[in-house]
Amino acid sequence: MAVRIRLRRIGRKNAPQYRIVVADSRSPRDGKFLEIIGQYVPRQGETAVNLKADRANYWLDKGAQPSDTVRSLLRKAGVMKARHEAKVGAKRAASAVKVAE
Repeated sequence: MAVRIRLRRIGRKNAPQYRIVVADSRSPRDGKFLEIIGQYVPRQGETAVNLKADRANYWLDKGAQPSDTVRSLLRKAGVMKARHEAKVGAKRAASAVKVAE
């Protein structure tokens, strides 16, 4: 099962709101999903993204692929930068241990 992190539209006409959900890639946009990990309200401005970063990291670690829009929202929320810094830090620590041996 290919898992995607994507947007699911809610809200009324001309006032879009989106839930950030983890879903099977074969399910329709507003269909069945596994978990809600956040919300995106584009008309709010600065506080547009409300996200559970720990759950997003969990699903990304499990191999879920974010859609292009969700990837940009994760980047704005700082999730992608934190993941990158953790990966680089672990790599540096591993090379330091290797050099010490």
